[in-house]
Amino acid sequence: MSARRRTPPGRPPARRAASRPRKRQGSRKRPQRHPAAVLIPLVIALWVVGRLLDWVAANRWAVVVALALAVAGGFLWHRHRAAQLREEQERARALRYQVEQLDHLHHRAFEHAVRDLMFRDGCTDAIQVGGAGDHGADVKATDPYGRRWVIQCKHRKAGAAGAPVGTPDLHVLNGTGRPVHHGDVIVLVTNGRFSRPAVEFAQSQRLHLVDRATLAAWAAGGRPLWDLLRAVPPPRSPSPLS
Repeated sequence: MSARRRTPPGRPPARRAASRPRKRQGSRKRPQRHPAAVLIPLVIALWVVGRLLDWVAANRWAVVVALALAVAGGFLWHRHRAAQLREEQERARALRYQVEQLDHLHHRAFEHAVRDLMFRDGCTDAIQVGGAGDHGADVKATDPYGRRWVIQCKHRKAGAAGAPVGTPDLHVLNGTGRPVHHGDVIVLVTNGRFSRPAVEFAQSQRLHLVDRATLAAWAAGGRPLWDLLRAVPPPRSPSPLS
């Protein structure tokens, strides 16, 4: 005789679950909006617009006064912003750094110092952009002659005694300076020095190098960087300062 399968004591025999038809997803109908739910907001909006137009027609003087105040406010704001910019430029013209000061900066502060020097020289839109995803650019600026500058900064804590900047850094800058950042003048600035292969590569690719000696002359003096570099591209437009 075949042994029967006994049910454990205290446990009812298992029953087959009745197969229920599954509800088809997406079969539920979406509730339709009542036409009034659309028409009522539209009617209210049209009524508000109509009332506003009636008020404007009856109070044209108020519109004229509002426009006059807006124009006067914009003019005063523009004058204030221009005066503020002139004051910032006057303060910036007095900016000077000794190269030893730059040696003690954090690399991010070094980038800000380069940005401030470009602003001192008349690049009013100079910005620091270095960081993750900068594509080889740490500072961007437009000089008074319309040329777009793309600058990469390499800070060396040990100054001239640190490791020289080599060609790998220049490869990145050369690959992005013109096609990505649309620069006219592509520059690498360091408070240290460059290797001989880096100098040769820069010359072959029309890249400009600012080593420790050039940086010292630029930061401590009043001459703009384009006066210290050779073979800078010609101006795009006449200088507004001339």
